Amino acid sequence: MTATTSVCPLCQDNGCRVFSSDKRRQYWRCPRCQLIFADPSSLLDAAAEVSIYQQHQNDPTDVRYRAFLNKLVAPLQQRLAKTGLQGLDFGCGPGPTLSLMFSEAGQQMSIYDPYFADNPGVLKQQYDFICATEVIEHFYQPAREWRLWLQMLKPGAWLGLMTKLTDQVSDFTTWHYKNDPTHVSFFSSETFAYLAKRDGLSLEIITPDVIMLQKLASN
Repeated sequence: MTATTSVCPLCQDNGCRVFSSDKRRQYWRCPRCQLIFADPSSLLDAAAEVSIYQQHQNDPTDVRYRAFLNKLVAPLQQRLAKTGLQGLDFGCGPGPTLSLMFSEAGQQMSIYDPYFADNPGVLKQQYDFICATEVIEHFYQPAREWRLWLQMLKPGAWLGLMTKLTDQVSDFTTWHYKNDPTHVSFFSSETFAYLAKRDGLSLEIITPDVIMLQKLASN
């Protein structure tokens, strides 16, 4: 018998129902946090994931790529207000660039990626800011990484994210962003509002794909 409900990989609600489907996979939607996620049966194994990531052309010298990343770097740097802070580029990929841009702006950067910079030691520290561009949509169990980020953020620290929100999507079935087989978790502003309220964060949606959250100093 086909399951009629599924468990949300972000908030653990067990009442998620099928939201959409295409030729390759089915998508569920959580009634509590509004996360849309790919059916677990369609998730790639590690080798298949890496083979796709290795095709990415993330060149730190590429002016256009830097301009893309600057959509996050500029507003986050404004909120940091000073230099010499400790930052983490989480999910830096095969060509770390975000960390270089923040270093050039005077910040002290560490990098982490489970495939390309697997240094567990950096995950045991705390940071003044964490940034992740085009990363969170790849998480199979986003609750795990989200808890990790909360642990690593100092009180008052910033979390800067880039991911395409579902808010502006009029027809999910034709949305190109879901067609990447490594994109499995799709967030909306409602999802981030839920997380911010639950976990004591302030929230700013800068653009439809740039999100800033600050860990309140009392947490």
